[in-house]
Amino acid sequence: MDDLNGKTALVTGAGSGIGRGIALALAREGANVALADIEEGTAAAAAREVEALEVRALAAQLDVTDEAAQRALAERVEAEFGALHIICLNAGVLSAEPVSEATEADWQWTFGVNLFGVVRGVRACLPALRRQAPDAHILITASVAGLRPNEAVPIGVYSASKHAVLAYAEVLHDELATQGIGVSALCPGGVRTQIGVAGRNRPDDYGGPNDDLAFGQAGSGLSSGMDPEEAGRIAVRGIKAGRRLVLTHPETREQVEARYARIMDDYDFLQAASAGAPQ
Repeated sequence: MDDLNGKTALVTGAGSGIGRGIALALAREGANVALADIEEGTAAAAAREVEALEVRALAAQLDVTDEAAQRALAERVEAEFGALHIICLNAGVLSAEPVSEATEADWQWTFGVNLFGVVRGVRACLPALRRQAPDAHILITASVAGLRPNEAVPIGVYSASKHAVLAYAEVLHDELATQGIGVSALCPGGVRTQIGVAGRNRPDDYGGPNDDLAFGQAGSGLSSGMDPEEAGRIAVRGIKAGRRLVLTHPETREQVEARYARIMDDYDFLQAASAGAPQ
């Protein structure tokens, strides 16, 4: 999808962070953008920034765990803009605790947003995307945490959800390729976002809102990370190039290689054991 001018995109988690960065990058390419966020005010503010770039924008409040709401929004976007070409399923949450101590509510909340929010978004939008194929693309925000574990911080529940998201996106890529719909998985490293305080919107059914910072004082903004607008530009570049994986931080390559080296070491052990070599 080389030319995004005049296309219509829907971005979830678009009120701030990477979602806002993606929305602005799409608008700079001439795309009209529907911006959805669980916080309606931030979606509306970001939509005004998009409109300032002389494209159309629509702001909507959306809880991605609600499939009916996702379907209604997809239908609204298609009705108001005449088409839906691109969806960027970016909404995500983060809690920080050792996996051995995480509660059932921690697991359900994290997977409900990070994985099932994506699955529901794809199901809701596929009919509209199929009507635009081959000018159709799905961008799913996974994480570099889906490519390797992070021993430095206790985000195992989040990492597990992103491993699942990445597997889903890769399978979806192959399933939809013959239908003319591209699929990319965005795997960012550290970006200056508010995901560290995602608990402020945690539903009562999963423990309720809290002001805990996922990474201590730095958790309020992941202050040492990449500018989210730069992450958005990289994401849109990946959409245009049709990349299977869209990577943002070259310095994480060694960490990913180290993980796969450990896997290959276990294959070497298997091969040696199968050959009867002493262990």
